[in-house]
Amino acid sequence: MDEIQHFAGPPDWLWYILFYFFLAGLSGGSYTLATLLRLRGGPGDEPMARIGYYIAFPPMLIAPLLLALDLGQPLRFWHMLVNTTPGHLGLNFKYWSPMSLGVWVVTVFIAVTAVSFAAALVRDGKVRLPLVARLDGRVFNVAGSLIGLFVAGYTGVLLSVSNQPVWSDTWALGGLFLASGLAGSAALMLLLARYRPEARPSTPMLSVSERLYSLLELALIVVFALTLIAAGTQETVFGPPWLLLWVVVLVGLLPGLYGLATERLSAGSAAALRHSIALPLLVLAGGLALRAAIIFSVQL
Repeated sequence: MDEIQHFAGPPDWLWYILFYFFLAGLSGGSYTLATLLRLRGGPGDEPMARIGYYIAFPPMLIAPLLLALDLGQPLRFWHMLVNTTPGHLGLNFKYWSPMSLGVWVVTVFIAVTAVSFAAALVRDGKVRLPLVARLDGRVFNVAGSLIGLFVAGYTGVLLSVSNQPVWSDTWALGGLFLASGLAGSAALMLLLARYRPEARPSTPMLSVSERLYSLLELALIVVFALTLIAAGTQETVFGPPWLLLWVVVLVGLLPGLYGLATERLSAGSAAALRHSIALPLLVLAGGLALRAAIIFSVQL
């Protein structure tokens, strides 16, 4: 089988991009899960939803900074939003460019997550911002979750539309990053629910969701591997030393697939508590390893 030819040099991305992709997935996934819980409206769903909205905002403060640092001239990041060409001043929005579209969607999502974060504080009685609470209604949340899904998955799409080996040899990266972001978000929300008793009635449903997203992620990893085999580039990402990262990815899927992240703890068992906390962290480590293997294997 002839290998597909590629004519682009490696992008030489640093670790900033890895964590940008990872945090974007967690933010978009957490916001989406929070909205689904709020729409469901069962016992414990609103407290659990607020956990999701709390999670979604901080990564959107950090992720754009990481992206700007990776550009090499972070102080010029705003040029991606504003056209500074003399005689053509205005917004720099190119709907046909995945990079330009992504930057604008991320900018909008920062505002969305900020509103929902503040509204969660209002509903928890931490601050008084009644206007924000009224704005953060179901229509706003649904629209925000659609943007969040885009943010969680577009990083994979951005890779696919390049001419890099591996990235352009598959159509599965957008869905794979989205499924990984949702699984990691569910694991993180379940972890934090341990410290919010009123959210615990929602943990069984969220655990089921984590299993489904982990299963979807596993299926898309298989699709990803098969498409690379067809293109003849599978050794680039699945060969040494990247195989070790894939072991972390697969081990990180186990808690979600088997529902281990929500196992019941015996009262006063410190060892069991440490073990149980480690499982959601393992899911998150798997999501980070997934992105590291896909991003950096192409650059060697």
